[in-house]
Amino acid sequence: MLQLLVAHLLMVLLAPAIITWLGRRGFLVLALAPASAAVYALACTTRVLHGDVPVQHWQWVPELGLTLTFRLDTLSWLMLLLVGGVGALVLVYCSAYFAPTAHGLHRFGATLVGFAGVMVGLVTADDMLLLFVFWELTTVASYLLIGHYAERKASRRAAMQAIVITTAGGLAMLVGVVILGEAAGTYSLSQVVAHPPGGTAVTAAVVCLLAGAATKSALIPLHFWLPAAMAAPTPVSAYLHAAAMVKAGVYLVARFAPAYAQLTVWQTIVIVLGCGTLLLGGYRALRQQDLKLVLAFGTVSQLGLITLLVGLGSRATALAGIAMLGAHAMFKASLFLVTGVVDAATGTRDLRRLTGVGRRLPVTAVAGGLATASMIGLPPFAGYVAKEAGLEALLHPAGTLPGWVDGLVLAAVVVGSMLTVAYGLRFFWGAFATKHVAVALPEADGTPVEPPIDPSKLHRQSPYLTLPPLVLAVLGLAAALVPHLGEHLLSPYADTLPVGEPGHLALWGGIGPALGLTVLILAVGALAWWWRIRVEGFQTRVGGLLRRWHLPEADVVYRRSMRRLDDAAADVTSLTQRGSLPFYLGVIVVVMAAFPGVVLVTHTTWPQDLRGWDTPTQAVAVAAVGVAAVLAARSRRRLKAVFLAGIAGYGNAVLFLLHGAPDLALTQVLVETVTLVVMVLVLRRLPPYFSNRPLARSRWTRLAIGLVAGVTVMAFAVVAPNARTATPVSAQFPDEAYSYGGGKNIVNVTLVDIRAWDTMGEISVLLVAATGVASLVFLRRRGGAILRAEDSERARVGDEAPGVWSGGTEEDDRGAALRRRGTAPEAWSRMQTWLRASATLAPRRRSVIFEVVARLLFHSMIVYAVFLLFSGHNNPGGGFAAGLVVGIALVVRYLAGGRYELGEAAPVQPGVLLGTGLFLAVGVGLAAMLAGGQVLQSTIFDLHVPLVGEIHLVTSLFFDVGVFLVVVGLVLDILRSLGAEIDRQGDVEARADRAARQPEEAQR
Repeated sequence: MLQLLVAHLLMVLLAPAIITWLGRRGFLVLALAPASAAVYALACTTRVLHGDVPVQHWQWVPELGLTLTFRLDTLSWLMLLLVGGVGALVLVYCSAYFAPTAHGLHRFGATLVGFAGVMVGLVTADDMLLLFVFWELTTVASYLLIGHYAERKASRRAAMQAIVITTAGGLAMLVGVVILGEAAGTYSLSQVVAHPPGGTAVTAAVVCLLAGAATKSALIPLHFWLPAAMAAPTPVSAYLHAAAMVKAGVYLVARFAPAYAQLTVWQTIVIVLGCGTLLLGGYRALRQQDLKLVLAFGTVSQLGLITLLVGLGSRATALAGIAMLGAHAMFKASLFLVTGVVDAATGTRDLRRLTGVGRRLPVTAVAGGLATASMIGLPPFAGYVAKEAGLEALLHPAGTLPGWVDGLVLAAVVVGSMLTVAYGLRFFWGAFATKHVAVALPEADGTPVEPPIDPSKLHRQSPYLTLPPLVLAVLGLAAALVPHLGEHLLSPYADTLPVGEPGHLALWGGIGPALGLTVLILAVGALAWWWRIRVEGFQTRVGGLLRRWHLPEADVVYRRSMRRLDDAAADVTSLTQRGSLPFYLGVIVVVMAAFPGVVLVTHTTWPQDLRGWDTPTQAVAVAAVGVAAVLAARSRRRLKAVFLAGIAGYGNAVLFLLHGAPDLALTQVLVETVTLVVMVLVLRRLPPYFSNRPLARSRWTRLAIGLVAGVTVMAFAVVAPNARTATPVSAQFPDEAYSYGGGKNIVNVTLVDIRAWDTMGEISVLLVAATGVASLVFLRRRGGAILRAEDSERARVGDEAPGVWSGGTEEDDRGAALRRRGTAPEAWSRMQTWLRASATLAPRRRSVIFEVVARLLFHSMIVYAVFLLFSGHNNPGGGFAAGLVVGIALVVRYLAGGRYELGEAAPVQPGVLLGTGLFLAVGVGLAAMLAGGQVLQSTIFDLHVPLVGEIHLVTSLFFDVGVFLVVVGLVLDILRSLGAEIDRQGDVEARADRAARQPEEAQR
C-alpha cells in the first residue's frame, strides 16, 4: 500500500510535465495512479474475503513510537475501491471538461492526483496518528481544489469556509486520537477497535472523534460548507463531495462503531446529527434551482442517512450503511458528472432555463436516468437494495435503544427517503425534460431570470465527458443484480459489530412492511415533486417566518461569527499591541534581563578564573563591534544604522575566524552581505530618518536596554558551561560525523545528517518566509512572466518607454533620448554590451565599471559556489554557504543591470527552486526509509571511476543540494519582490504622476 502512495507521489511530480506535453489529454495519464489503487483492491479481494488481511509496517520515528502501518480489511477495501475507481473516471472526465486553453491545469491535475493519494493513505492507515496526518492533508488538498478558480470571490470564500470548518473538526479529532492512544497504550487503530479502552476520558475522546467526522461529512449544524463548495469545478464536486472527502467522516464513524456504538453519548450524537441532516438536506434540496445545489443538499441528506446507518451499531444497519456508502458514491458521482455535461452543452445549470436537453443528449440523459433511479431507490438498482436493507434493519432493531427512539429513527428515514424521491425527480425533470410552458420565475429579490435555452443549438459532447457518468450509473445497476455477492463481500465488516442479527442484501425480500414503506416513499415523493410549485411556496412562507422571528440560517450564523471574531481580535490587538516593533522587542529583552537575570546574579556560582581574550586581536574586534552597535543605536538615519549594524555583524565574523571556526565566519559574512542588500532595497520605500521628532531620550533608552541585554546574555554565556553536569552531546559529534556522516567538516555534517531534522524545519521556514515577503509586495500574480531584455525592447519600440528606475519621460530622465538612440536595435552591433539588459537603465543609473566587474565576477562566483557545495562535507562550505554565494552573485547582476538583468541571470521562477529544494531534501529522507534505514539516514558509497579515481559519495550531499536550492530560491524571491517588483511599481507611480501633471502643464 505504501507503493500506491509512492506511485501517486510520482504522478503528482510528473503532472506538470505531462500536462505541458499532452495538454488536457494528460489527465488520461494521470488517471493511471488512482486506477492502480482500484486494481490493487480488486487483486486483494480474495485475501480480504478470507480474512488474510494485507498489512504493511515501516518504522517512521521509533523513538516516538511513530510507524507507517497500513492495513486492508473489508471496510478499507471498499473505500480503496471507490477512491481509486471513481478517481480514475473523474480524471478521464477532466480530459474533456476543461478547455484546451484553460489556465492552472498543471496545478489542478497535480492536486487532484495528490488528493487521491492522500485518500488512499487515509482509508488504509492502521496508525491513528498517521490517519490524522492524512486527514489533515485532505483538508489542505480540498482547499486548493475548491479554490481552483482563485479569481472568483465565491471560490475563495468557499475554500476558506471549508478549510476553517474541517480544520476545526480535525483539531478536535486530534484531541480524541491522543486520548484514545494514551488510554489504550497503543495508537494502532485495529488494536484500539479490537480492545477498546473505557472511562470518562475515553467518552470525551469519542465525542471529539464524532466532531471531526461531523465537520468532514457536512453534518448539521456545519453542513453549509458543502453546498458552498459547489463553486469548485464539477470534477471536484464529483470526486471530493460524492465519493471521497465527505466519505472520510462516514469512514471514521464506521471504523470506530464496533468499539463505541453502544455508548449512550455515541448513540445520541449519531441519531440527532444523522436524522437532522437527513431531513434538513432533503428539505433544502427541494427549493434549489441550480442542478449542482440540488445534488449538494441531496448529498448532505444522504450523508446523514449513511452516518445514521453505520453508526447505530447493529450488524444489519452496518451492512445496509456500507452498501449505501458504495451505492451513493456511484450514483452521486455520476449525477455530478452529468451536471457538468449539461452545463458544458448549455452554458447554464438553472433548471428553469433548461428544456429539451434529454432529446439532444440521449447518452447523458440515460446516465442521469439510471443514476437518479438508484438515488431515489427504484429497483433494480444498488440504491434500492441498500435502502431496502436499511428499512428492514430498522423494522427489526437490535433492542439496544428504547422503542420510541427506534420508531423515531424509522420515521426520519422514511420521511427523508420521501424527500430524496422528490428532489431526485426534480433533478432529472429539471435537467432533461422538455418544458412546454414557461417555468422561469423571478428570483425572490425580483431579479429576472434569463429565458429558456434553445435546445436546437445543442451539440453532442465528447465521449470522455459522457462515458464516465454512464459507466458509474451502469455499475450501480450491475451491483444490484448480484446482491448476494455484495452481501458476501461486505458482511465481514458487519460481523465486527457486537449486537444484532445479521442483515441481508436482496432485490426481492418478499411482501412485507419494508416493501410497503418503499411503495409509500415512492408515492409520497412523487406527489411532492408533482406539487413542486406548492412546496416551493410553502418553503418561501416558512423562510419568511424564520426571518420575521430573526432565526438566521447556519451559514449566516457562521459568517456573523467569523466577522465578530475578527472584530474581537482587532479589539484585543488594539489593546495589547501598540504597533511598535522596538517596543515589543524592548519588553521581551527587559523581562529577560529582569527575571532570569536576577536569578543569575543571586543564585549562581560564578567562575573564579576568567580570561578577557586569547589574543589582543579579539579585543580589537570586540571593540569594533561595540562601537558600531552604540553608534547604530544612536543613529537617526536608517541607512546609517543599517551599515553600522552590518559592521557589527562583520566583526562577529572576525571573532569566529579568530576562534578557529572558518565555516561560521564564512556563513556570517555571506549572511551579513545579503542582509545589507535586502535592507537597502527595503529602505528605498521608507523615509530616510527614523522620526522627525527629537529622539535623544529614546536613543539613550534604547542604548541602555541594549547594554543590559548584552551584559545579561554574556553572563549566561559565562555561567552556563559551569552548570553542565553531563558530557555534552556535541562531544560525540567528531566521531559520529566521520563514522556515520562520512565527512570531516563537523558543522556541515551536523546540518545535513546529525541534526538534519532541524535543518528540514529551517528550510521549511525559509520557504514560508519567502512566500510571505512576496505576498506582501506583489500587487499581481506572483508567478508572472520573468522579465527579460527582449521584453524591455518590445516596450521601448512601442508608444511608451519602460523607464526603469525613472519615470520613462525626458523630463524625469535627461538622457532618455540619448539612451534610446544609442540602444536602438540597429546600433547594438556597434556597441560593446557587458550585460544584456544594461541598456534598459537610464544613463545616470548605469556604471560601466560596475557592469564590467559584474560580468567578470558572476561566473567565477557561480563556480566558487559549486566548489563550496561539493567540498563542504570535508572542508569549509556546504549548501547554505554555496546558496548565499550564488545569491550574492545574483545581487551583483541585479544592482549592475536592473530588474531585466535579474531575469537574464536567473530565468526561473523562485517558487520552482524553493519547491524543488524542499522536495529533494524530503526525498532523501524518504529514500533512506524505503531502503530500510531511518528517515534522513546517510548512506556512504566509495566508488572507483576510471580516469577520475576514487569517489567518496554520501547521500546527504543531495540533502545539501536541496538546502542550496532553497537558499538560492529565497534570495531570488527577495530580489524579485523587494527589488524588481518595487522597481516596477515605482515606474508605474512615476508614469501616473506624469499623467496627472500633464493637464496642469497644458493649462499653463
